[in-house]
Amino acid sequence: MPEPLKCTGSMDTRELRFARTMEFAIQEINNRTDILPNITLGYEIHDSCAAVSVAVKVAFQFANGMTPNISMDTSCPKKANVVAVVGESGSTPSIGLSRILGLFGIPQVSHFATCACLSDKTQHPAFFRTIPSDHYQAAALARLIKHFGWTWIGAVRSDSDYGNNGMASFLTAAKSEGICVEYSVAYYRTNPRSKLERVAEVIRRSTARVVVAFLASGDMRNLLEELSRHNPPSLQWIGSESWVTDTDMLRFGLCSGAIGFGIERSVIPGLRNFLLDLSPAQASKSTLLTEFWEGVFDCTLLSAQAGHESGAAEPCSGNENLDGIQIPYTDTSQLRITNMVYKAAYAIAHAIHGLVCKDRPESLSQCNRSLVLESDQVFQQLKKVNFTINGNHVSFDANGDPVATYELVNWQVTENGVMEFVTVGRYDASQPKGHEFSMHKNITWMEGQIQVPVSVCSESCPPGTRKAVQKGRPVCCYDCIPCGEGEISNETDAVDCVSCPDEYWPNAQRDECLPKPVEFLSWDEVLGIVLAVFSIAGACIAVIVATVFYRHRMSPIVRANNSELSFLLLFSLTLCFLCSLTFIGRPSEWSCMLRHTAFGITFVLCISCVLGKTIVVLMAFRATLPGSNVMKWFGPAQQRMAVVAFTFVQIIICILWLTLSPPFPIRNMSLYKERIILECDLGSVGAFWAVLGYIGLLALLCFFLAFLARKLPDNFNEAKFITFSMLIFCAVWISFIPAYVSSPGKFTVAVEIFAILASSFGLIACIFAPKCFIIMFRPEQNTKKHVMGKGQLKAL
Repeated sequence: MPEPLKCTGSMDTRELRFARTMEFAIQEINNRTDILPNITLGYEIHDSCAAVSVAVKVAFQFANGMTPNISMDTSCPKKANVVAVVGESGSTPSIGLSRILGLFGIPQVSHFATCACLSDKTQHPAFFRTIPSDHYQAAALARLIKHFGWTWIGAVRSDSDYGNNGMASFLTAAKSEGICVEYSVAYYRTNPRSKLERVAEVIRRSTARVVVAFLASGDMRNLLEELSRHNPPSLQWIGSESWVTDTDMLRFGLCSGAIGFGIERSVIPGLRNFLLDLSPAQASKSTLLTEFWEGVFDCTLLSAQAGHESGAAEPCSGNENLDGIQIPYTDTSQLRITNMVYKAAYAIAHAIHGLVCKDRPESLSQCNRSLVLESDQVFQQLKKVNFTINGNHVSFDANGDPVATYELVNWQVTENGVMEFVTVGRYDASQPKGHEFSMHKNITWMEGQIQVPVSVCSESCPPGTRKAVQKGRPVCCYDCIPCGEGEISNETDAVDCVSCPDEYWPNAQRDECLPKPVEFLSWDEVLGIVLAVFSIAGACIAVIVATVFYRHRMSPIVRANNSELSFLLLFSLTLCFLCSLTFIGRPSEWSCMLRHTAFGITFVLCISCVLGKTIVVLMAFRATLPGSNVMKWFGPAQQRMAVVAFTFVQIIICILWLTLSPPFPIRNMSLYKERIILECDLGSVGAFWAVLGYIGLLALLCFFLAFLARKLPDNFNEAKFITFSMLIFCAVWISFIPAYVSSPGKFTVAVEIFAILASSFGLIACIFAPKCFIIMFRPEQNTKKHVMGKGQLKAL
């Protein structure tokens, strides 16, 4: 026969408090008249030693009794030894219990087994619990970490059903919240010490400043002792309910500032007196209480129980008193898990009451004391319990779980230097999504800090940048890449940059889309002002020249140079100068149509006048030949008709242009990405070049004729000056074409204005400047004799 299982190590007095709380609850129920009146509940308390093997053995004892022999009889009574079980504290032993008890339909109500796996009714059909499932705690922890902006954390767990399942739920919830885990290590208290040392070293070397510990109390105690040996790391601990409210852990200053979710505190009237009202005589009647008493007071109780042997310690005096002893057993200031035991006992009592008693409105319930209960009946009735005890509601959902509510507990150091638990918030899973978590007190962080610790793999990317994941590393480790051209990000840690709308462009920080500046040749900029000044100055010069010619219209030099065409030419030059002003300012429908047509018509009028003057010069010298009457065809009327005819052709072209496809204003957003060019679209490019081509054709014809007449004998032969003016005119407009095509934005307009002004100034300078100089400063040369020179031509 194998050796019987024995417990080893020291007693966990906190667990003893849980067991005695069940004893207190049953005594309280037996003394009540509203629950199971005249019916006494009995109970058995077994020590599972936190071992699965012992827990399984106890499960069989609950089902079959204490008989050591196995009966081979085919007749087996269906009635179990007990109708319900309270326990176990750990998830792994509870799983072992549940698998055995579930086969017999014996309901099990746990007060501390939180593994989400126990909610699976196909695996654990008879399992209930008064403590919430880790499924809710894992979600709450992930929400808590997200709330404080931690994206880079470490994780350590018990290598057990509790730790592995709880951590798996947490990692799933953390991933959905965008939280990255630098490491996830596991440890169990029965592992070799080398395993514990490796886990501690991983924690020490990590860069994550926040550690989530899904550990059983015993495992956490061993880990903290190992971390405290040398180089204790400065970490922000996030704890599960199994250890974060365990008063035995408060001795570890390493966990100062720890936070975690604990079961809500409660008050159980009379419990403290019951726990402390324990005498040596009472303790000696129970092996568990004897071990507890001797361990607390370091003395030996003389007991008649078999198997108890006195140790080397002194006998107990009998005057020992638990009042004033500071151990987990006597600590009733934070009744959390203890209250879960209390509720579990009452849940079973209410289920039995519902089966054997019938409540009556104004008198005691009527109970059937002779009714023999089956455990399966109690199991079915437990699903229906719904009551309130000490202000705490008790009921179970379809999975045997209660409504999940937690307190957010913070380890704070008081003014006296004592560590204590402080409730700083609450989590209620029954609240609408997004409103489950609330805080009502400030948190003290690790090492007494007031500011929230920072635990990130990479610093947050500011607006104007986006996150780029580093190759081979978790998504929380990234580089901050500036947004591309035309893109912005207006939030911290943006995953992608967004493009600005067509009419918007990013600011310098690339965190905001601003309207693109609209660019055109305006009146208030330097270039526009300079061109406008030259345009007006040119028009004024033309008017001044016309005034000078008018005042000296009877002088030989004015009469000899065809005064009528000269005045018409000066008028057209004035219009040429002024039409350049239509190119300045914000383009509109009318200004776009006016600027090109006015320019085309006035320039043709100007070139027509020059062409008429050139032809007249040529014909005048031919008229001096004997028998020639050619001048009758080039009199003033014919000259005027020629000018009108040449100009009319241009007018026809412009009318067709404006009728078929007129110029119109556009917002050019393709030339520059960062700004909008407001310009005039030509409408018909062919019409534009037809206008320019016609002007060029007349200018070339004029240049050719003037070139032929340049050496005719006359002191003031205009052909020489016209030749130079046409040479300048043609040079300007030939160079205009490539400059116009290649100039960007508003400079296209500036090039066109410059060409108009340059050609206009060239005409007025070459044709009229010499004449004005003679009139104003050389009047002695303004005589008929001097004008005739060597030639004998009569002045026209």
